[in-house]
Amino acid sequence: MAKSGQSRRRFLGALILAAAALPLWRFLAPRPAADKPVLRVDREKIPADGALVYRQSRVAVMRAGDEIYALSLTCTHLGCIVNVTPTGLVCPCHGSTFSRRGEVLSGPATRRLDRFKVRVEGDHVVVLS
Repeated sequence: MAKSGQSRRRFLGALILAAAALPLWRFLAPRPAADKPVLRVDREKIPADGALVYRQSRVAVMRAGDEIYALSLTCTHLGCIVNVTPTGLVCPCHGSTFSRRGEVLSGPATRRLDRFKVRVEGDHVVVLS
């Protein structure tokens, strides 16, 4: 019976400790990162069915009809900076090709290009991380 009393005390102690630590969890757990603006572009400067390329920010702001979106210029294979062409995006390092939407057309890359969130604010387009 003595053994059951110890396990009961141990359980109650752990329960009290967990209840005391629960309010502290919000300070210990990482917060989700807020979307930070990467760049801000005049909406009228984005050509119809074209792209604005910002190599330093590694972002291409694209327009297809009325849709505006932003693709990362970092190749998903080994991280080289891809080149934007009239027909798609091409990695100069290993030859991966991507569609204008960022899908893989030919490897060695196996994953599509990352997309950034885009927010339209009046006459400007804000690209968010």
